Amino acid sequence: MSDKVPPTKTNGAPGGAAATKTAATKASHLYNPTSRPPYRPKPYNRRHDNRPRRNYCCCFCCWSILVILLLVLLGAMTGTALYVLYRPQRPSFTVASFRIHRLNLTTAADSSSSHLSTLFNLTLSSRNPNSYLSFCYDPFVVSCVSSGSDVFVGNGAVPAFVSESKNETIFKGVVVRTSSDLDVDTVRSLRPDLKKKKGVSLKVEMDTRVMVKMGGLKSKKVGIRVTCYGIRGPIPKGKSPSLANVSAAQCKVDLRIKIWKWTF
Repeated sequence: MSDKVPPTKTNGAPGGAAATKTAATKASHLYNPTSRPPYRPKPYNRRHDNRPRRNYCCCFCCWSILVILLLVLLGAMTGTALYVLYRPQRPSFTVASFRIHRLNLTTAADSSSSHLSTLFNLTLSSRNPNSYLSFCYDPFVVSCVSSGSDVFVGNGAVPAFVSESKNETIFKGVVVRTSSDLDVDTVRSLRPDLKKKKGVSLKVEMDTRVMVKMGGLKSKKVGIRVTCYGIRGPIPKGKSPSLANVSAAQCKVDLRIKIWKWTF
């Protein structure tokens, strides 16, 4: 006679619920080809967002450099063409005569003060060697200084004028004078120039602004300085003026470029 084992009831027993939960957990870890993978957002990448801006900046810089180079090339070609057509040359200036009427330096007995009194009479000429260019000058400021010590000894003026092509303009009777008190250092540097046996060496400086005309074209006004060296004359000893030697005088024309507070 065999023994019958009664069936085990799992419903309602604690052990049965735990076994069912464990089996479900294991089944959830099994690979299911029909199930969709969980959504995972991609990390934010800043490098991809900045790339279009960098591309725009690079393109802008490249185009700007290209435009500047084209403008420089166009300007150089235009300047070369104008130079070949017009062959521009600088104007020339000459000191035709220089008379010294007065050049007196008086010092007080106690050397406390010194006074300089001068009077010069000049003849200046301006020549335009160009065939197709005209120069329009503003009024000139004429200054006379000693060549050795660069001490200011007189000033004057030349009126504005237009120098046409292949034309020479002459100004006679240009008066340059001064009457001023000098300090001790200036007197000390000027006295050796006045005591030279061959006469005092003088230098004339003329500052103005000029505009160039080429047919219907006009340039902007630029500053120039005309410096004339090699003027030497004796100090007059009476009422008659002395005639300075200007045979070796040479005049040089330089551009005066002003950048903010400095002039070159």
